[in-house]
Amino acid sequence: MEEPRSLPRRPVNDRSARQKLLLWTAQGFGVGWLPFAPGTFGSILGFGWLALLLVMGNVWLFFLGSIAAIPLAVWLCGVAEKELGRKDPGSVVLDEVVAIPVCLWCWMALYLSKHGSLPAIGQFFAWANWPLLLVAFAAFRFFDILKPWPVRQSQSLPGGWGIVIDDFLAALYVNALLFAAWATRLL
Repeated sequence: MEEPRSLPRRPVNDRSARQKLLLWTAQGFGVGWLPFAPGTFGSILGFGWLALLLVMGNVWLFFLGSIAAIPLAVWLCGVAEKELGRKDPGSVVLDEVVAIPVCLWCWMALYLSKHGSLPAIGQFFAWANWPLLLVAFAAFRFFDILKPWPVRQSQSLPGGWGIVIDDFLAALYVNALLFAAWATRLL
């Protein structure tokens, strides 16, 4: 009886593995694969990114980290768009993830001006701040879905720019809303 031959080993395609990793990252480490509301769950994941920025406890690292994440997300979302062969695929949620810290820039700046530092992570996520977090989250989802001017128009930008900039602009709308709430003493 002849022994079965083993199949020859195929070399690992490094580019394919790299592309899969980049796509997985752009899809929010798998969050984008959820069958419903992937953008909403990507936004929730954004609070994890926010927490990571806060845990460093450094004002400059918080703001620079949240700014540096934007071009990185543009690149990764552009790679994902090419890989999936679709314009702004719904499974790509890294744009929502990186937008959440941006949504709270105004609040962080106001806190910083009052206390001289950013809040500690436990202090920021304390029960007293949950109404603020829920309002920021709901406002971001509202502006991201409604897409007021120029949010919708920014989606026509090429590649990852069109994916990420609309969320960045929606986050700026959230900041305007939070600033208006603060200015009228609602915050």
